[in-house]
Parts: sequence; structure tokens; C-alpha cells
Amino acid sequence: MSIFLVLLLVLAILVIVKGVVIVQQAEVVIIENLGKYSRTLESGLNFIIPIIEAPRGIAWKVTQKGIDGQTYSYIKERTKIDLRESVYDFPRQTVITKDNVSISINALLYFQIVDAKSAVYEIQNLPEAIEKLTQTTLRNLVGQLDLDETLVSRDKINNELRAILDEATNKWGVKVNRVELQDIIPPVDIQSAMEKQMKAERDRRAAILEAEGLKKSAILKAEGEKEAAINQAQGTKQAEILKAEGYAQARLIEADAEKEAIKRITEAFNNQGQPDKYLIAMKYLESLQDITKGQNNKIVYMPYEATGILSSIDGIKEMLTKN
Repeated sequence: MSIFLVLLLVLAILVIVKGVVIVQQAEVVIIENLGKYSRTLESGLNFIIPIIEAPRGIAWKVTQKGIDGQTYSYIKERTKIDLRESVYDFPRQTVITKDNVSISINALLYFQIVDAKSAVYEIQNLPEAIEKLTQTTLRNLVGQLDLDETLVSRDKINNELRAILDEATNKWGVKVNRVELQDIIPPVDIQSAMEKQMKAERDRRAAILEAEGLKKSAILKAEGEKEAAINQAQGTKQAEILKAEGYAQARLIEADAEKEAIKRITEAFNNQGQPDKYLIAMKYLESLQDITKGQNNKIVYMPYEATGILSSIDGIKEMLTKN
């Protein structure tokens, strides 16, 4: 009797242990009743009927890096479904572009399970199905683009790929939030050709910029020389004008002075004598003074009217003496 009680107690403990299911936050558990879907356990403390009810195990593809640095994938059975956003790093794959260039692409996929029941019953292995769908869709998208378009249309490919995957995985209870292409690697010979092309393009742009710089420099230099010539011409013009005005004013002042001198000379003669001869004689003497200035100047002849001038000088002398 005691052995029966012990067995009963052990059975009761096993029932309690098997009947208690603790689900963590952001996780759910699918419960089947004799192989048929019964309910979905939410986070917290839950109870099930052992033997009759049991959690549904699902196959989940897991990737892990080995000691040699390589990435290995294996299938692991799990009973709890994580509702948090998951990141799946797809292995590098070869894709052919529209212009028949083979390129290597690897991508990151961010997805989240929003309906655990559909994720379990609508697809056999959800991660593997998403991977295969992503690979085939990526091949189709890249196959419609040339190599140059593929290299510059990464955002476009990401958006189109996300939209297609989100729609296709909707019946699996999955929400695809984001797709990111990590690397797009063309073949070595294509990379070499692209590098040469980029170098030639940079050299061409440098030559164009240098030519434009020389052109602008020449234009600025010509404009500067033009403005300098205009300013110099205007300065010369102003200087000549001022010089002419100064000379004219000097002539006027000189003429006024001569006028005043003649007036005084005329008054000195008291309307007697010939003041014009006096003035002519004075101018003649000034001219003689200029002629005798400097070296090697010799007077070799006497002007024809010199005697008349001299007589005028004698007359002036007599006039001044009388006065």
C-alpha cells in the first residue's frame, strides 16, 4: 500500500511538473490536444493537461559560426516561438545581372512573427522558407537590372525586396520589416575595369576643372588689364585736362601781367614817344639772352634791324633820364 502511494505521489509530481508551462515575455507556445491545435499560451504561468496536451515542437534553422570562422546551419527543434524582431544573415550567393555579369550578394533580413499559429502550421520551416524566398526574389530583381544599375540602386532593391517578401510571407504570420544588402561584389576583372574607368573619369573631371580654372583666370586677368588700361587712360586724360587748364590759367595770368605792364609802360611815356618800340626792344633783348645761354653758343651775325633796336634802347635811356 505504501508503494502504491509513493507511485501515486510521484505520478502527481510528474503531472504537476509536466502540466506547468512558464512562458517568458515576448514568447508564445502552441499547445496541441491529442495532435490537434488547442490554444496558444501567452507569457506567464500556464497549465496544461499532461499526456493529453503537449507543446508543439517546430523545426527552426539556426546558423552559427564555427571555430574555423565558417558559418554553419543546422535544424533545431524548439517549443517556444520568439515574437521579437529577428535578424537573419543570408549567406553570400551568386546572382546574374541583366548584362550577364555574375556578382556576389549577401543580405540581412529583419522579420517578426505576428501570428504564431500560422508560422507553425502554414509552413514547415519558417527561417529556411524565408531564406529561399529571399534568394529567388533577389535573383529576379537583380536579373532585371544592369550591373551599373545594380550598384547604384541598392535602396530601390531593398524596398522592392521587402515589399515582395512582406506580401509573400503574410500568410505565414510573418512581418518583414527591413531588408539590407550588405555587399555587392562584382568579379575581379570587372572590378579592375571599373577602377580604371573611375580613374579615367576622375582624370577627365580634373582636366575639365583645371581648364575651367585657367579660363576663368585668363578672363579675370583680361578684365583686370582692361580696367587698368581704362583707369590709366582716364588718369592720363584727367592729368592732361588739369595740365591744359593750368597752362591756360598761367597764360591768362601772364597775359594779365603783360597787359598791366604795357599799361604802366604806356602811362610812363605820358603818351609821348613810341611804347611799341620799347616793348619790341625788350623782347629782342630777352631773345638774345636765351640765345647766349648754354655752351658752344656763338653770335656770328647781327640782325638787320639791330641798329633800329639799339636806337630804341638809346631813346628809352634818354626818356628815363629825363624823367
